[in-house]
Amino acid sequence: RVMTISPRYDQYKDAWDTSVTVEVKVGDSIEIVRFFHCYKRGVDRVFVDHPMFLEKVWGKTASKIYGPKAGQDYLDNELRFSLLCQAALEAPRLLNLNCSKYFSGPYGEDVLFITNDWHTALIPCYLKSMYQSRGIYMNAKVAFCIHNIAYQGRFAFSDFSLLNLPDEYRSSFDFIDGYDKPVKGRKINWMKAGILESHRVVTVSP
Repeated sequence: RVMTISPRYDQYKDAWDTSVTVEVKVGDSIEIVRFFHCYKRGVDRVFVDHPMFLEKVWGKTASKIYGPKAGQDYLDNELRFSLLCQAALEAPRLLNLNCSKYFSGPYGEDVLFITNDWHTALIPCYLKSMYQSRGIYMNAKVAFCIHNIAYQGRFAFSDFSLLNLPDEYRSSFDFIDGYDKPVKGRKINWMKAGILESHRVVTVSP
């Protein structure tokens, strides 16, 4: 049984509103996300709906997925993908999906999360700090898949507080490189944390 979870960047014609919502804490705000779903080729395809995704697609703003133009990030990318990671952790437990003739109901807690690149690198951190610390998802594992190591999710070190993670995770994000972007010197690096906190790390090619 396989589920994919991605942002709802567009009005995907086959994806229908499940009417399931969940509240997640993003920075200092409580945000409500909604799940859309379609079933194709034996896969439950779930889309996380929130204005931070849908309002920034090509059709409405002529913008790109990660920034207003190539080489420039949206200022709220950390918040956008923190929201995605938290929603992804809720979907297997909340969504009652019955499209397959072989399976029905929620996926439950005995799942493997396969995360892709820095955008989903918070999933192992949130899994441990928000769920397993409370006895939830105790058998769940995370495999972190690197598609493009050139993009690592590097942000100002002071932004760690926006992630709402315990201080014990700070060292997993701590990173220094020779680049001046987004800031000079010490940074947080999402991909580094994803590598360190996941149970397995894989790449798409040698």
